[in-house]
Amino acid sequence: MTTPVTIIGAGLGGLVLARVLHVHGIPVTVYEAEPSPAARRQGGMLDIHPWNGQPALEAAGLIEGFRELVLEGRESYRVLDRKGTVLLDRADDGTGERPEVQRGELRQLLLDSLPNGIVRWGCKVTGVQTLDEGRYKVGLADGTTAVTSLLVGADGAWSRVRSLLSGATPEYVGVSVIETFLFDGDTRHPAAAKAVGAGSLFALTPGKGILAHRESGGTLHSYAQLVKPQDWLAGIDLTDAATVTARVVEEFDGWAPELTALITDSDTPPVLRRLFTLPTGHRWNRTSGVTLLGDAAHLMPPNGEGANLAMQDGAALGQAIAARPDDVEAALAEYEQAMFTRAAAEAADDDIYTIMFGDDAPHSMVAMLTGAEQGS
Repeated sequence: MTTPVTIIGAGLGGLVLARVLHVHGIPVTVYEAEPSPAARRQGGMLDIHPWNGQPALEAAGLIEGFRELVLEGRESYRVLDRKGTVLLDRADDGTGERPEVQRGELRQLLLDSLPNGIVRWGCKVTGVQTLDEGRYKVGLADGTTAVTSLLVGADGAWSRVRSLLSGATPEYVGVSVIETFLFDGDTRHPAAAKAVGAGSLFALTPGKGILAHRESGGTLHSYAQLVKPQDWLAGIDLTDAATVTARVVEEFDGWAPELTALITDSDTPPVLRRLFTLPTGHRWNRTSGVTLLGDAAHLMPPNGEGANLAMQDGAALGQAIAARPDDVEAALAEYEQAMFTRAAAEAADDDIYTIMFGDDAPHSMVAMLTGAEQGS
C-alpha cells in the first residue's frame, strides 16, 4: 500500500503536490495554520512560466482551469523615474508567453480540485520531532499531534520541518517592502492608475522604488521597496497606519504625486514585509521520510520565480512518489537532486534588486528589460 503523505502548508507548492498525489490515488493530508482560505489576502499577480509553472499545473490536470484565470493585457510593463517620466513602456504583445493570474484565484483553483477534508485548516504546527522507525510527530497548537512516515515541509520561509534536515535559517537581504492597495483605481485614483498603466510599473531610483501592478476590478497593488537595515521602522507601532504611512512617504519626498499616492491613498493599512533568503545552494543530506519544497527549501527574494519553482517542486515530487510507490526513498532522492540543481541555477541569475536599486537605477532596469548591456 502507498505510504500516506503529510504536507505542512497549503501554499501553491503544497497544494500542487497534494493535487498530483490525489490524481494518482495516493492518500494525502495537508495541515494549514490559517483558519480558512479567506483568512488573509493571498498576494498579488503572478506570471506563470511555460517552462516550470505551467507544466506543474498540467501535471495537476488543471491547465484549462488556469487559462480561464488569466487576466488579458497584464504582460505589459513600464519603467518611470522619480518624477514620473516614462523611460520604457512595453505593451502586452498578445503572445501570452508569461500569462498573469492572481495568486488567490490560482490557490482557490487548487483547493477546489481537492476533496473536502484533505486540507485541514486552523492547524498551526508548533514543532516536529523524529520518532523511531522512520516516523515523525507533528505537534499542533491545539495540543493534538499527527504521526507520519512521509513528511513534506511546504511551510515557507520560517519552516518548522526544515529543522529536521538543516540548520540553515533565513537571512535579511537588506530590502524592506511596504504593501498597499488602491481599489477601483481608474475611478477613485485616476492619476495613480494612469501611472501604473495596464500591467506592471517600476518607478525606481538608487536605493528605493515603487512597484505596482494592476489586478482585476481596477485594483492597484503596490510595493514601496527600500534598501534599509532590518531594524528600520523598529520604533514605530506598525498597527498605526497613519504613522507608518507618513514615515514611509518621507522616503519618497520629491517624487511625483501620482506615484506617492500609491502609498498615501491606500485603501488598506500598509503592511511591512522584510525580505529574507536562505543561503545560495542550500541543501541537506538525504534523511528518511522527510523533504522540503518551495520557500522552505530555497527561499529567495521575490524575483518572479518563487511561485513557479514551488509549483514545479510540488509536481516533480508528486510524480516521483507516484512513479516509485514501493521505493519512496529513491523517489525523494531523485526529487531532491533535481530540485537542488534548479534552485541553485535560479539563485545564480542576475540579482534583480541590484539592478532595480543600484547606482544606475532606473536606467539599469530599462537595460535589463530591453536586453541591452547595462551602461550602454
